Order: sequence, then structure tokens, then C-alpha cells
Amino acid sequence: MKPIEDIKPLLDSPKKVVVTMHQKPDADAMGSSLAMYHYLRRKGHDVTVISPTNFPDFLKWMPGSDQVLDFESGLEKSLKALEDVELLFCLDFNHLGRTKNMQPYLEKLQCVKILVDHHLEPQPEFDYGISDTTAASTAQLVYEIIYRLGDEHYIDNDIAQCIYAGTMTDTGSFRFASTSARVHRMVADLLERGLEHEYIHQAIYDNFLENRLRFIGHSLLNRMEVFYEANTAIMAIPYSDLKRFDLQTGDTEGLVNFLLSIQGIKLAALIIDRNSEVKLSFRSKGNFDVNTFARKYFEGGGHFNASGGRSTDSLEKTVQRFLKAMHENEDILQ
Repeated sequence: MKPIEDIKPLLDSPKKVVVTMHQKPDADAMGSSLAMYHYLRRKGHDVTVISPTNFPDFLKWMPGSDQVLDFESGLEKSLKALEDVELLFCLDFNHLGRTKNMQPYLEKLQCVKILVDHHLEPQPEFDYGISDTTAASTAQLVYEIIYRLGDEHYIDNDIAQCIYAGTMTDTGSFRFASTSARVHRMVADLLERGLEHEYIHQAIYDNFLENRLRFIGHSLLNRMEVFYEANTAIMAIPYSDLKRFDLQTGDTEGLVNFLLSIQGIKLAALIIDRNSEVKLSFRSKGNFDVNTFARKYFEGGGHFNASGGRSTDSLEKTVQRFLKAMHENEDILQ
């Protein structure tokens, strides 16, 4: 994979570009993709953003979100956009398998593939890119790429909002260890450019329906288990709960962090039956590596202190698998 700076000549003349992200995108995936979208459009490129799946309502305030194609519900338009594409930007994921049903179509493309990501162990399927695990977010990398290419004058309010939203959420509102001086310098620059950050916090964190809050209360009361002998807390959500509370995409976002807020807990796991498969989200404190844990036990991965996985077993069997894995790592969790 050639350095990301080497794409500069490719951007000197108008190109047909597609920007995509991982399935069920979060604020960093959507924010980084839309920041790249606005930047490339300002440089004169024909740009289309495609999400492999739908995305949460609380991200639909983002500038340009109304132009994002949903591959699953807008297959014809998405495939049309992929015709004759010259540059494919892959943001906030490092393996085409993270794009769900888009994967076989992307693998067949003969265009230049460009990676912008901050997760561990990228796959060797990209021509150019950056995979910086020290970055707090992919949105931060988009900001830095724009500077590296000498195009910081293109950073307008639309780009700034998208970059800030992606970084704010991936740093847990700037409380995670990834919140470096480098992050704060970026935010200072965005604020000096006129960014109004209060609006973004409200749009993301104060924009849910009543049923989500009732679901959270129900989950904390009835679905949470704490295993103090292993400094671990889990929450197992059956599919019936998702239906009962009429949850939408994104409504379980952040739920796993409640578990990590318990005093002494080093490993938190949110295990959700999505009907088609069971999804797992892991968070940790200190020296417990949930990236390795997810890869070893649940076909997943991510960051050292934040990762995810999947299981094709039932919810009950997946929970038992998790508990077995937890006990195997009990010494590390002490």
C-alpha cells in the first residue's frame, strides 16, 4: 500500500469517485465519509457516498447525509454509481468484508482503492492509504490528509462538523486515552474556523425517542449481569426486546459503556441477538486487549480497548461461549 500522500496527482484532475464505509455506520464512519465527500467535491470531483446498510436517524443531521445511498435499499442506484468508478475511498474499515453485501462488488472493481482507517491489521487489498492506530478517529485522519495535501483552505463548516462529530464520538466525548494533544489541536483549529460544537453534541446525544430510554432502563434492570470474580459485566439482549421497544438502527449505541462505568469492571460486553446473527461489543479498561479477545473468540476485532465480534450461535449459547472465554482470561482481568 503506497502512502496516502501519493494520491495527490490522482486528485489533480476530475475523477469519478465513490466513498464507502463499514456496515451499520457510526458517527466516525459517516462523519469521515461525508468530510471526504465535501472535500473531494470542492476539488471538482464527481463523488457518491454509499453506505452498505441503513444508518441511524441521529446521524441524518450531517451535511450531505441526504445524498448518501443505502446499498441495500438503493441497489440499482448504488451499482450505477460503481460503474466506471476511478477512485474508491474506503473509510473506517480495513477489510472489504466489513461492507456486508457490497463486498463481492467492491472486490471486482478494477479502480484504484484507497484506505483511510485507524483499526488494527489492515488487509492487503488497497493501492494507497493510511492505517494509523494512534489516531483517535478516521475523521481525524481525513482532517490530517487534507492538510498533508496542502488543501486546508477547503475546510469549511460542513467538513468541520463532520470531522468533529466523528472524533467526538470515537473518543467518548474526548475522555478516552486516544484523546491526544494532536486531537485537541485539531479541535482548536476547527473552532477557530467557526465551528459551533454545542449543536453537534445535541444532535447526536439529545435526539432519541422515549422508547430508547425505557429500553435502557429495562436492560440495566433485567439484562445486566456482573461477575466480580473476573471484573466483568455483560448485558445480553434478546431479539424480543428489540421488537418490544421498537428499536431503530443506532438505538443500542453506547449501551456497553454503562457496564464499564461500574467500579472495578475491566471488561464489558454487550451481546445482542439481531435475529440473523448475534453481535457483540466489547470495551475494556487498562491492559486487557479486547481486540485480541474478539479475534480469538468471536471473529471480530477493532481497537485495544474497544472492539466487536459476531456469532452464528443462539444468544444463550453465545453467552455461554463468552463466559467460558472470560474464565480463560480471568487471571489477566484481576
